[in-house]
Amino acid sequence: MTRSGIRERTPEAAPPPDADGAAAPSRRPARERARTRVGWLGGAVGVLAVLVLVSLAFGARDVPWSDVWAALGGADSTLGEAAASKRIPRTVLALLIGAALGLAGAVMQGVTRNPLADPGVLGVNMGASLAVVVAVAYFGLTSPTGYIWTAMTGAALTAGFVYAVGSLGRGGATPLKLALAGAAISAASASLVTAVVLPRNDIAGGFRLWQIGGVGGASFERTGQVAPFLAAGFALCLLSARGLNSLALGDEVAAGIGERVAVVRGVAALGAVVLCGAATAVAGPIGFVGLVVPHTCRLLVGVDHRWLLPFSALLGASLLTAADVIGRVVARPAEVDVGIVTALLGAPFFIWIVRKQKVRAL
Repeated sequence: MTRSGIRERTPEAAPPPDADGAAAPSRRPARERARTRVGWLGGAVGVLAVLVLVSLAFGARDVPWSDVWAALGGADSTLGEAAASKRIPRTVLALLIGAALGLAGAVMQGVTRNPLADPGVLGVNMGASLAVVVAVAYFGLTSPTGYIWTAMTGAALTAGFVYAVGSLGRGGATPLKLALAGAAISAASASLVTAVVLPRNDIAGGFRLWQIGGVGGASFERTGQVAPFLAAGFALCLLSARGLNSLALGDEVAAGIGERVAVVRGVAALGAVVLCGAATAVAGPIGFVGLVVPHTCRLLVGVDHRWLLPFSALLGASLLTAADVIGRVVARPAEVDVGIVTALLGAPFFIWIVRKQKVRAL
């Protein structure tokens, strides 16, 4: 039982690390664990490949598989080939944004040792949204690159503010206090976004669609603008995997085995903020992907972040691509934005996590 009243199976309860910083071997032989993980990796890649093809084939108009393969080869002469070709940049963006949010969620949970951590739950996405809305409404921001930098700045400021608020009082930054602080700040940011946008008819229409979160209207130009930032965020997060294994044991133990705790936490948090800010700038504040994905991946590959982080990226890409396909199919010929679909999928999962962790009031 932790100070916040949460009985949890988190990386804090992991066994001591081995020489490489990973959790110590369990009763299963190392070779068996490796085969299991490689099997899940192959399965995840296969599922992702199928979802890519499904994303190209299904939507307001179904496309024959022959036209899908032709479109992947660059053809767009027939109506079906043209439809599939227009879906390619949308699918690529869904893959990138899903991978970014899934990886950011896993890193946030590792940095804070909080099973409820998520870019949406902690208010980081809404903080990035608020920064972009204010910059557009009052400072005339129009540059796509400016959107990204502004969103990352808002995400960083919000993350720091949530951690500071959650650290107040007895026990410091406990998981429950961080979740409550994030939820409150997220709600306040959403209210401020509405207050800024409502009087501005010139920007209200576009921001209403963007604020929901989605990958419609994607283009390779937009994806190319955000790709360098996402690549930097991916690199920072993946390089922090070994350090996060040490942090899972607690700051004192991590420092005792030679880990530079502040550096590891700073690098990992910076990578997560970059991913959240870049993803929000191009796709809006999509929630719950970073909460659902890491918990699912832990059931498959365990708590070793060297496996958990890549799997979270893969599964995040699969989840957002599947959510986009569902949104296009269930409301033909219109579509449901992916942010709504992930909320419908993620909200029950969040309730289940809270009940499973036996959260009680302080």
